[in-house]
Amino acid sequence: MACSPHPLDEALRLRPAPSSSPAAGRYEGQTHAGYWNMVGPFGGITAATLLQAVMQHPDRLGDPLALTVNYAGALVAGPFTVQALPVRSNRSTQHWTLSMQQAGADGAPMLTTSATAVTALRRQTWSVDDMRMPDVPAPADLPALPQGLGVEWLDRYEIRPICGTIPERWDGGGEHSLTRFWMRDAPARPLDFCALTALADVFFPRVWLRRARRVPVGTVSITVYFHADGAQLQETGSGYLLGQACGQVFRNGFFDQSAQLWNAAGHMLATSHQIVYYKE
Repeated sequence: MACSPHPLDEALRLRPAPSSSPAAGRYEGQTHAGYWNMVGPFGGITAATLLQAVMQHPDRLGDPLALTVNYAGALVAGPFTVQALPVRSNRSTQHWTLSMQQAGADGAPMLTTSATAVTALRRQTWSVDDMRMPDVPAPADLPALPQGLGVEWLDRYEIRPICGTIPERWDGGGEHSLTRFWMRDAPARPLDFCALTALADVFFPRVWLRRARRVPVGTVSITVYFHADGAQLQETGSGYLLGQACGQVFRNGFFDQSAQLWNAAGHMLATSHQIVYYKE
């Protein structure tokens, strides 16, 4: 009996646009109800979809090194197109521009998301992790968040909180913005670069924890830096990642959010930084 595709693989499915050659880098996709947020797709799945266009492009050089995604407008349920263009290739790095479009109310294509990416050929050389993984309880020693919390995309992940969970009281009494938890896809799935991209955006908005007030928010731009190669992701397999996120500045309607992701062996696989809008 054939196994059903993983929800993430369904959400990331892209096909070449009709009358378009593979090298043209133009793909068609469809939003996935399983990764729906309150008013649109979970931002991590949008970023992962853009990276997927790079990963399946026939001219790709190396593995992802950096991805910056700018959320220009709302992505609604339905079909979309992605354009992935390698704009310059050097000996070790390759630079990409990416865009996502949907038909607007008048039927004309409208930009919803823009992005840039860099892929690279990694070479073995001196390496060290200066930022060590915190000493935390093992995943098996921590309860997982229950499913059915009201946001569909959360059910696509197994999350085992350590500290800095959603406030129990929204009373404005928050004191810090640090969160740590173990996480992985649900059901468990071998890690790859697209899955890692989405996991880098699983953290709830830091302003909610810092202020203990649920204000409207929206990510404006996120950058994910990939520190692992494909072999390290294969070694991680379907195991848990330790995620840590913290804000640094909350000012005049925008805040930043930094995150680090380690595998259970203590290797940092990715870091991310994003700027988020919040409304008073």
